[in-house]
Amino acid sequence: MTDGKHEVLVIGGGVAGLVLALEVADHRRVTLLRPTSDDQGASRWAQGGIAAVLSPQDDIEAHVADTLVAGDGLCDERAVRFTVEQGPSAIEWLVSLGVPFTPDASADAGYPYHLTREGGHGARRIIHADDATGRAVVETLKQHVEAHPNIRLCGDLTAIGLIGDGEGHCRGARCLDADGRLQELAAEDTVLATGGASGLYRHTTSPQPASGEGMMMAAELGAELMNLEFQQFHPTCLYDPEGPAFLISEAVRGEGGLLINAAGERFMPAVDPRAELAPRDIVARAIDAQMQRTGTDHVYLDIRHLGEAAIRHHFPTIHAHCARRGLDIVHQPIPVVPAAHYSCGGVTTDLGGATTVPRLHAIGEVACTGLHGANRMASNSLLECLVYARSCGRRLRSAAPLPTAELAPAHWGRQPVALDDIGEIRDAMRQLMSARVAIVRTDQGLDEAARGLAQLHRRLAPRMADAAPTIALANLWHALRLARLTVACARARRESRGLHFNPDCPVHGEAMPRPSRIHLQDLEAI
Repeated sequence: MTDGKHEVLVIGGGVAGLVLALEVADHRRVTLLRPTSDDQGASRWAQGGIAAVLSPQDDIEAHVADTLVAGDGLCDERAVRFTVEQGPSAIEWLVSLGVPFTPDASADAGYPYHLTREGGHGARRIIHADDATGRAVVETLKQHVEAHPNIRLCGDLTAIGLIGDGEGHCRGARCLDADGRLQELAAEDTVLATGGASGLYRHTTSPQPASGEGMMMAAELGAELMNLEFQQFHPTCLYDPEGPAFLISEAVRGEGGLLINAAGERFMPAVDPRAELAPRDIVARAIDAQMQRTGTDHVYLDIRHLGEAAIRHHFPTIHAHCARRGLDIVHQPIPVVPAAHYSCGGVTTDLGGATTVPRLHAIGEVACTGLHGANRMASNSLLECLVYARSCGRRLRSAAPLPTAELAPAHWGRQPVALDDIGEIRDAMRQLMSARVAIVRTDQGLDEAARGLAQLHRRLAPRMADAAPTIALANLWHALRLARLTVACARARRESRGLHFNPDCPVHGEAMPRPSRIHLQDLEAI
């Protein structure tokens, strides 16, 4: 069934998708696919804040320099500079919409809102709404989106693929409705805002992480993917085997939190002069090394010395969640473990969100702009969502009409695939990725991952031609192929850089490092 023709179709309703819809809606009609599950996505769970040059004691060049250092030589400096320069105006726009950022009432405040500091930043430049910034931003943006007459919100449709034509253009998306029926949404312009690929791993910082579905939907139309091997593991996820995933914000270390091992000893000062405020790749590897050395399954983040008043003031969400889990962080150190958090790679785009497929755009974590290089610096993620959604939105306010063309048919059949089979294959994939393609990779481990994922692919692929479409099956098919492409990128990078650390090639390789570029058809050669 085909559902009319949409001017701008936005897939994903986190910060990037919501901002894009608002930027375009005064000029063109927007259809925003925002399933209820988006309320549990990465944007809402972003605690720390948004990095931008806001303080009189800070400047653009310092933020650019810090980002380049964190990206370990692989950032696109043009993208870094563009993003940082657009940051202050993006924050002003959020303030004008009513986002309730935490004020700074101190007598010597140089800026009306409190600014904190996080790993990799040489200055206080993180604006935040207590320790629940993502939730505050999403809820404010949602209110404006719901009130806009030119935005149609669809909560009962989930995209499982994109529609292409014979000329190589994107023409919209194929979706499943709440009853599992296939719907075709034709569109003049399509925007992916579907999030990253942390769901390829067993342990993540988000309760319902994306598994790269948007990346692979784009790749199916021929879009280029880039830097898939750089998967960021946040150093401090709450270690709570019986509870849901929960992030302990980088701002906890920014305000003075100390990492200690099972013996109560600090270990970061011996690893890096920046100690707990070193970039995330360094801190995550140091924690992993401590766990390996001591045979423990977590370390601790200690903020007891800050005192109860400061803890409750700066971290009310974290304090309340830990209390519900039986942990008094005023008197006990917080057990933490690294967990998959952010994909620095994704669909290759330019500074306006355009992919290599005409009329297809990508913004937010699904995209790879070159901003993050080999390692994302803390709180540059929401900044990226804002800047590139606004940039893409400005580009999409006007567009030439698409000529009539024959559309590529859907490939789905009618044969159901058992949910048990889907779950078993997904669990096996996540186990392989977590064991062999995580914080530290080796040549042998990557080879084992490649063989194991190929076996899972051979098990599922013959069934896809006749398979009846379901959301679970489509997500698995996207995730499994993306996992294989991720391993291929990791095997091809014969160096250690940023988030990709391989002791079999432990030093930087080329003096001028290159991004990893890959296409879906490259699977045939793997």
